[in-house]
Amino acid sequence: MSRVFRLLAGVAALGLSLTIATAMADPQPTRIAAASDLRFAMDEILENFASDHPEHPIEVLYGSSGRFRSQIEHGAPFDLFFSADIAYPRALEQAGHAAGEVIPYAEGRIVIWSDGLDASALTLSDLADERFRRIAIANPRHAPYGDRAREALRASGLWETLERRLVFGENIAHTLQLVQSGAAEVGIIALSLVRHPSILDQGGYHLIDDALHAPLTQGFIITRRAADNPTARLFADYMSAAETRSIMRAYGFQLPDE
Repeated sequence: MSRVFRLLAGVAALGLSLTIATAMADPQPTRIAAASDLRFAMDEILENFASDHPEHPIEVLYGSSGRFRSQIEHGAPFDLFFSADIAYPRALEQAGHAAGEVIPYAEGRIVIWSDGLDASALTLSDLADERFRRIAIANPRHAPYGDRAREALRASGLWETLERRLVFGENIAHTLQLVQSGAAEVGIIALSLVRHPSILDQGGYHLIDDALHAPLTQGFIITRRAADNPTARLFADYMSAAETRSIMRAYGFQLPDE
């Protein structure tokens, strides 16, 4: 019996060792929920992070900041949340869904963009021209860039004139796709998206006066579920690295201390 017991104990110990080794070799990726205006910049940042820290895998999902806030409130398994409007992570922090304070990371801008013509020569008032039958903006109900586009149009006295011609993207990246697909002739898009080389080649852009809308101050949190997640902490620190800041600037983001 003792030999059998020792054999079984040895097998059990081996199984435990294999389980631990597998977990160490293949850790569960840390999950980021990121606003769609970060799609190109964050992809580059994560590529660099993976090169510097291959033992800390990260997955990212892009979408609407407002929808991500709601999902995290209802228990969605995200470890970090990068929002295009700092109000959303602040609300999560106040509700006890954050593992620390909200960290501002950038300020965004909105632009007029089209891939069918040079939008650098356009202004908001030009959008009233009937040749623009469909104008794309992100849905103002849950997308910060759409909300700021609506503010700018209202401040310019154009909202009532253009409202019937607006088509709404689920998020700002989808809004870009609406213009690229021909579903709209022009759109009000995030500067960070049109600064990508592949988008710049498709058409120029006009920077909208930021006095026409509230600031697009952006912030992130480590969520409560990631309070003890070393990868989440490491990536939060990585956002202040010189190379990361350089990438953010290249995509038109203004950094908090600049």
